[in-house]
Amino acid sequence: MADPILNHAARTPGDAHAPSRAPSRRAAYRARLLTFRVDPALDEHAAVYHEDGLLIVGDDGKVVAFGDYASLHVTLDANTPVHAMRDKLITPGFIDTHLHFPQTEMIASPASGLLPWLENWTFPAERTFEDAAHAADVAAFFIDELLACGTTTALVYCSVHRQSAEALFAEAHARDLRMIAGKVLMDRHCPEYLRDTAQSGYDDSRALIERWHGTGRQLYALTPRFAPTSTEAQLEACRTLARAYPDIFIQSHVAENHDEIRWVAELFPERRSYLDVYDHYELLRARAVYGHCIHLDDADRIRMAETQAIAAHCPTSNLFLGSGLFDFDAAARTGMPVTLATDVGGGTSFSMLQTMNEAHKVARMGGHHLSALRMFYLATAGAARALDLDDRIGTLAVGTEADFIVLDPAATPLMARRTARVESLEELLFAFALLGDDRAILATYANGRRVHARGMRQSALAHA
Repeated sequence: MADPILNHAARTPGDAHAPSRAPSRRAAYRARLLTFRVDPALDEHAAVYHEDGLLIVGDDGKVVAFGDYASLHVTLDANTPVHAMRDKLITPGFIDTHLHFPQTEMIASPASGLLPWLENWTFPAERTFEDAAHAADVAAFFIDELLACGTTTALVYCSVHRQSAEALFAEAHARDLRMIAGKVLMDRHCPEYLRDTAQSGYDDSRALIERWHGTGRQLYALTPRFAPTSTEAQLEACRTLARAYPDIFIQSHVAENHDEIRWVAELFPERRSYLDVYDHYELLRARAVYGHCIHLDDADRIRMAETQAIAAHCPTSNLFLGSGLFDFDAAARTGMPVTLATDVGGGTSFSMLQTMNEAHKVARMGGHHLSALRMFYLATAGAARALDLDDRIGTLAVGTEADFIVLDPAATPLMARRTARVESLEELLFAFALLGDDRAILATYANGRRVHARGMRQSALAHA
């Protein structure tokens, strides 16, 4: 491998290329308000809930104040507009920790399992992202879908083509969204038309890190697709990049499917487990997110807890592909960090509410009760904390970026009828999780600016 892979200095990320700001985003929102201090599984008082609350956003799109309307409204000046929506619920925007934007157009494609699904549907779809114009078109649609479902931050896999990552970052940057993404790395066991090399993958990843990590609200994720599609040389290059840029994210897949696990064991016979392949190359650390984590043993789970690596649970994908059931009790017992994710397009919905629906059922099949409070925590503050971003997103705390959503309990006739009878916060959230989808998202705000209104795509909203 050429010397450049081993000799360079990491830059310090900055915000020099941040998008232009609107003149002012100062506004107040009167509604029911919900955020979390800690994990509800650990503390029965984890939720911070105001039945009649006030959220105040400053000119810079940051949260200025959050609390009871009665105590905060007297602090408002005459120039701050107040949006009254007392029958609605405001929560932090959802954080989706694992999905694939090049799979947007092949979602819901039939297959007998993971590996045939990749070969017959995924790889051909991802080939089209060598066309930069196509990548840009799908990136705009993909982000529209996220925002329509209330997702304000996502950890995204692009295709192997550098231009696919450029397209996604450019679209997210133009809308002032905090996104985390990376170019997929694959230098073996994939079609030739999707194959990079250890050196080209390194060069492209490094260039994208330099261009986008810390530019505006964009963050980079080093993205080896999964161990079977990267040679030892490519994984070694990942180690070099991870050492050089200690604050970037890392994302890959692990222990999703039994056939995949057997394949990894054949390719890496010297490693104790599938997870141990990543550990060997120093890819288990804080800000490292591994999709699925279904078929791990406790030694693996403990190792993830020790390194602060994160398990992204993808219930709709695991059920669709028949991969297996995530073990919530084992994760809790070992302290393995867990988040929720859609895994589009193996996952069958962009909606984190529908993802909660299936996560609850997967947990029940394993004898675990996953409360609505904890599901909302895992999709907001819990994800932000796991990603080491809770000082910026995932809560409504003063000084954080005002990424939030407005949930409508009367979004459908059935939801209206059910939520009219709720007697607790848990019951209300459970109704959202089990009955809700994109229709329940009345509006989505990013950095204090409305970026989605129900029934309006982004192009229409720009003129609203």
